[in-house]
Amino acid sequence: MARGFVVEADGGSRGNPGPAGYGAVVLDPATGETLAEAAEYIGHATNNVAEYRGLIAGLRAAKALDPEASVRVRMDSKLVVEQMSGRWKIKHPDMRPLAAEAKSVLPAGQVTYEWIPREKNKHADRLANEAMDAGKKGRQWEPGAPVVRSELGLGGGVGVAEPGSAHGSDPGSALGSAGASAHGSVQDTLPETAPTAGWSATADLGTPSTFVLLRHGETALTPEKRFSGSGGSDPDLSEKGRWQAQQAAISFAARGTVQAIVSSPLARCRQTAEAVATRLGLDVRIDEGLRETDFGVFEGLTFAEVRERHPAELDDWLASAETAPPGGESFAAVARRVALSRDKLLARYAGKTVLLVMHVTPVKTLVRLALGAPPESLFRMELSAASVSEVAYYADGNASLRLLNDTSHLR
Repeated sequence: MARGFVVEADGGSRGNPGPAGYGAVVLDPATGETLAEAAEYIGHATNNVAEYRGLIAGLRAAKALDPEASVRVRMDSKLVVEQMSGRWKIKHPDMRPLAAEAKSVLPAGQVTYEWIPREKNKHADRLANEAMDAGKKGRQWEPGAPVVRSELGLGGGVGVAEPGSAHGSDPGSALGSAGASAHGSVQDTLPETAPTAGWSATADLGTPSTFVLLRHGETALTPEKRFSGSGGSDPDLSEKGRWQAQQAAISFAARGTVQAIVSSPLARCRQTAEAVATRLGLDVRIDEGLRETDFGVFEGLTFAEVRERHPAELDDWLASAETAPPGGESFAAVARRVALSRDKLLARYAGKTVLLVMHVTPVKTLVRLALGAPPESLFRMELSAASVSEVAYYADGNASLRLLNDTSHLR
């Protein structure tokens, strides 16, 4: 019999819009035990955006525990509950993609929604406020201890008091981790593909979904090794970059295996993707989750220039995946959004070979998650401009890294 979970989620904005954060908790409906928590400061946003982000995080955390489980979502947002239940139309354009993302996490038949008063959503509300408090201090939320709830009304809970919670690299490298905890432990609970079977088992699992990971061609900033993320100037491909894109297109045409193309929204990726798409006769789908890290005040600078101008901020950023450069995005946040996009694309393109045109951080993050490797493994990967990597995803949740940093098409 499939397991059942209760997900409670909330989000808030101090200003609406203003500094915003979300919180979500996965509970055992029989005992009230906290199985997982997630919270994140998301920068400047509205209450509704934060609430939807909390819902998505809660559903992801439940899926990571058991993708077959039935989930009962409890929220004090009437808007989100009614929209996700299909009783209210989603009129605001900012809400539609968030609702679609929430619906993509688990099959509709596994999830039900229930409105609860705010006083019964204290756990998620506390997490959201902890996330906003952490953001005010320039940090991200860190998980606290597990709690057991007795007020669920879903079984004979064991009631105890809820403890209070305290809440070097090259420019393209990324430390991926998640702001979630399972059973109170500080661990990466992104829906990773942790190995559960030996390599020989994959032969009987049918056709895998294969992601071919193409890093974009060079821009003027690439050979200068400058921070070039999603918060900077969004440069076009250079002449060499356009040549690299064409060489990649020729190689993929000779392969004849790519069935769909998905790209980061940034110009250098779109231009690389369009070169391949033109030769293959395919359309390009844009996925916002595949964009590069926003490097904030580091954008456009070399590592040496950042060290000279922002030494303290650089040290803080290098010390923790949860720390973002001023005005930018943490590596942990990048890892979470890349994992969300991965799962959406796996659902859309099951059993197909898909070309993902991306940046250094998203490519390394997908490789790391596929291997179940620790964050520091990313410092040991080399990714050249217009290089190709490849990951296969199998039906049992396992993944296999088939290729890394192949540049043979450029020689």
